[in-house]
Amino acid sequence: MAKVFFSFYFDEDCWRTQQVRNIGAIEKDEPVSKNDWEKVKKGGATEIEKWIEGQMKKSDCLVVLVGENTDSRPWIQHEIKRAWALNKGILGIRIHKLLDSNGNPSTAGTNPFTRFTVGDKPFDKLVDLKSPAGQTGKAVYETISGNIEAWVTAAIKARK
Repeated sequence: MAKVFFSFYFDEDCWRTQQVRNIGAIEKDEPVSKNDWEKVKKGGATEIEKWIEGQMKKSDCLVVLVGENTDSRPWIQHEIKRAWALNKGILGIRIHKLLDSNGNPSTAGTNPFTRFTVGDKPFDKLVDLKSPAGQTGKAVYETISGNIEAWVTAAIKARK
């Protein structure tokens, strides 16, 4: 079973991310509590980078859970670059149709992989961003649940 590091916008997508984490088809990184994340953040950029590095080293694949504003987050951009440098599998999954704690979906955000290139190749041509089938949160969850293991395996294979 592959070990995954989930990258996501904590403030907006934590609830949606927990749904994906709880699927159980892959070995996931340990969730960081809001209190623990606040402690890491208080240490500044150096502590955040150190924490990310520790998580990346234990992982086979970075899974970017893409919500409405994921693309704008500097630490997510850092995680994507770092995962590539460490030769980790990288995969994006759109989660905007999963419901938040108030029972609401959000809107699809910009593909975070369009910001980068590898040599002269657009990064979004090298890395998959999955848009799970379904019009409801339940249907999207079922699509993710039924496919995440294969998606992660393919992302890891693509880097080998």
